[in-house]
Amino acid sequence: MTLKKRLTMILAIALCAGGIYGVGRLGIAVRPAEAEDVEEDSLFGHRETLYLWYTDEALTDYLNSVAVSYSEYQEETRVIPVYTSGREYLETINQASLHTDEVPDLYIVSNDSLEKAYLSGLASEIELSEGTQSLPDLFPETAVDAVTYHDKLIGYPFYFETSCFLYNKSYLNDWARAQLEAEADAAMGEEAQAQLEDGQDPEEDTSPEEGETEGAAAAVSDEAVEAKVAETLPKTIDDIRSFADVYDAPEQVEAVFKWDVSDIFYNYFFVGDSIDVGGKCGDRADSIRIYNEDAIKCMRVYQDLNQFFSIDTKEISYDGILQDFMDGKIVYSVVTSDALSTIEGARSEGNFAYEYGISMLPDVSEEIGSASLSVTQCVVVNGYSPRKAMANDFAVYLATQATDTLFTRTGKLPVYDASDTYDDPNKKAFLDEYTCSVPMPKLVETSNFWVELEITFARIWGGENANNDLKALSEKIMSQVVGGEYEEEYIDLPEEVVEEYEDEESGEGGEE
Repeated sequence: MTLKKRLTMILAIALCAGGIYGVGRLGIAVRPAEAEDVEEDSLFGHRETLYLWYTDEALTDYLNSVAVSYSEYQEETRVIPVYTSGREYLETINQASLHTDEVPDLYIVSNDSLEKAYLSGLASEIELSEGTQSLPDLFPETAVDAVTYHDKLIGYPFYFETSCFLYNKSYLNDWARAQLEAEADAAMGEEAQAQLEDGQDPEEDTSPEEGETEGAAAAVSDEAVEAKVAETLPKTIDDIRSFADVYDAPEQVEAVFKWDVSDIFYNYFFVGDSIDVGGKCGDRADSIRIYNEDAIKCMRVYQDLNQFFSIDTKEISYDGILQDFMDGKIVYSVVTSDALSTIEGARSEGNFAYEYGISMLPDVSEEIGSASLSVTQCVVVNGYSPRKAMANDFAVYLATQATDTLFTRTGKLPVYDASDTYDDPNKKAFLDEYTCSVPMPKLVETSNFWVELEITFARIWGGENANNDLKALSEKIMSQVVGGEYEEEYIDLPEEVVEEYEDEESGEGGEE
């Protein structure tokens, strides 16, 4: 699901959240078709039944398989996965909880919906059975923060999505080898010159011994190339620009760096380390900091990239950019984890002829870091379930013991790192980025923040004043939070910061 579709769903849930109890008590019984069609099987007649709801159809086969394996592990329990539409998901769960016998005992939901779920009574604190490790011992801190609401753990981290840096490894290998060979040739030339100056004949004793390869290329090993590529991978946005300045691109390359600048999920890392919406757990209305000096600097760096790479927001899409990458037209991009399955699928069909790599996103500058946005899908135990202990036991099993084949069968990256999934360095890069990411906040009051931030990014990319637009964004969001007008004090950046930015835009300063 794209972020735009997710945001639409969040707004719809937010609108109905205030009336969720009333709607549930209207006497309207709602049962998903999948749940209606479940027939009692004499084989399982003696077992307690848990109903697991989910909205992503890609999980269907996987969850059915896990349900079977769990019934072998826990013979007293059977689990019935129930697929339902994501539209008004929490409201539908609430109605089913109040008006059907087949109460959803647990369900999968993104972490940004946890406040709404908890305040509606649809999420209960987790209850770990005796002998089970605590969540901080099982999952990275980012995941624990994602499922924390006002110091209560109300879900089990299952799988995640975030953005990472994608690069054409074949291109970088070729460039690194050419650089190393040029350096070796230069070193040989300097050595020959030094010999001449010392009165020696550089032609003497220069023939290679038997088994040796002539030329500078012999000195360039694969290990040296790999090290050079690792050194070349950008640590900051300036590193990308510097590489673009010196890179002699193959004819088919149309852009050194190109990403979907129209989607906030791929843009957020620019400001992720500089703004705060809800504190580290995304649940504190008194911890909002959008308009600040670092954020303004970040947005100016972002805007300056439009001058450097000239990406037309009306002519791009994420899928189109990923296809261009696979066609060899792009060297660097920003992608989500779906790119792994897409690229490998293209390779298996003979439609991708390059090597590629995934790494963590570069910092904005040497002084200002970056942080991507992440969404954690959680397993939540319904507050209305009469089988909470059993539901908690299955939730732990689903989130920890059954993740070995999650990626291969669904394309989802598990939060729990205990399988061979992360032996692949490209998948491991996503996990590393996730551990440093910003979980999507849970605050209902800021549910439209992402739409407004995306609009702000688009305006700034198009040339609007970053300072003014960030100030306006902050005032709009804070007015919603405090319930009245709110005005930010204007930040007058130090003169040298303004001059440096203006010089870069005019091409008189910076790396250009």
